[in-house]
Amino acid sequence: MDNDVFWNTVPAFAISGFSGSGKTTLIEQLVPQLVAKGLNVAVLKHDVHGVQVDYPGKDSDRLYQAGADVVLQGADECFVRRHGREPLSLQQSLQALVPYYDLVLVEGFKEAPLAKIWLLAEGEAGPPKDGQNVLAVLSRDAPRLPQALALLESWLPERWCRVPVYGCVLIGGKSTRMGRPKHLLEHQGRTWLEHTLDSVSQVVDKVVIGGRGEVPSHLSHYTRLADISDVPGPLAGMVAAMRWAPQSSWLMCACDMPQLSVDALRWLLQTREPGVWATVPDLLGDGHVEPLLAHYDPRARPLFEALLSRQCYSPSRLASQPKINTATPPAHLLGAWRNVNSEAELATFQNVIEKSP
Repeated sequence: MDNDVFWNTVPAFAISGFSGSGKTTLIEQLVPQLVAKGLNVAVLKHDVHGVQVDYPGKDSDRLYQAGADVVLQGADECFVRRHGREPLSLQQSLQALVPYYDLVLVEGFKEAPLAKIWLLAEGEAGPPKDGQNVLAVLSRDAPRLPQALALLESWLPERWCRVPVYGCVLIGGKSTRMGRPKHLLEHQGRTWLEHTLDSVSQVVDKVVIGGRGEVPSHLSHYTRLADISDVPGPLAGMVAAMRWAPQSSWLMCACDMPQLSVDALRWLLQTREPGVWATVPDLLGDGHVEPLLAHYDPRARPLFEALLSRQCYSPSRLASQPKINTATPPAHLLGAWRNVNSEAELATFQNVIEKSP
């Protein structure tokens, strides 16, 4: 992702102002309000006077003074203290935080190309002339908390939906029950693969084909992604796609859903909102989800990587995470999720299609 795209999509908002303007106070008030809305919030602060976060003589400080970077893990919190041998830039710091947070509040950094609120200090008439992207100027006597909260509530959803959406059509299955490659089955003169690619192409910025398998020559212009090695099942293709474009969100689509519709894909994309890291539909409302026609935010990738680290290869396990939306699609769209795995199911599908108006 180039710099322009990064700064145009990163969910980071600055609270800026000169010393004594009340930056920390406002952020301290904002955080519990945002967390109560289900958001994971981080705060990035720069201190020109240096950082003092430990106590001399404590074991952790002694280890740090000896030259080690120190990680402390408690029951419900974790603390990392590292030496500033190569200080991180603002962009590097944000890139490290964004995969785990819905919003990063940045204190200070008035020259950064971030949307920001400028807080006026006592006797100050306005922000500096070189201030960039100042969306609001709040005086000392302004109702700062409600005004800042209202601005963030309108700004963050729009920023969230700027993230590019890619589509991955998965063809890596062995099709053992069908006895032949499902993605090459035909309906109305087109393969299921072609139907799926055409449908997904209408709602995303780029489409790729994930997994092994024969692809007709007239579809050879699509990017092919190899499955990651030593991982069984569709998770191998899903994680390969997310590693290939980690800053994009992904529509993951199996190739065996011949009734896939553009309207169903649009419904999935309409579920994007801050705090939702994936929409994995529960089709019947019974707790069983369909992860192979679903939308995944970039923040879902670390969750998938955690599954891999535990040698858990079922993508449906992601639904147990608190940031996952398992909404049931509208009834008129449910057919898009109906997959066909065997000759008997294929015959049923063909019979239904023939009888439909």
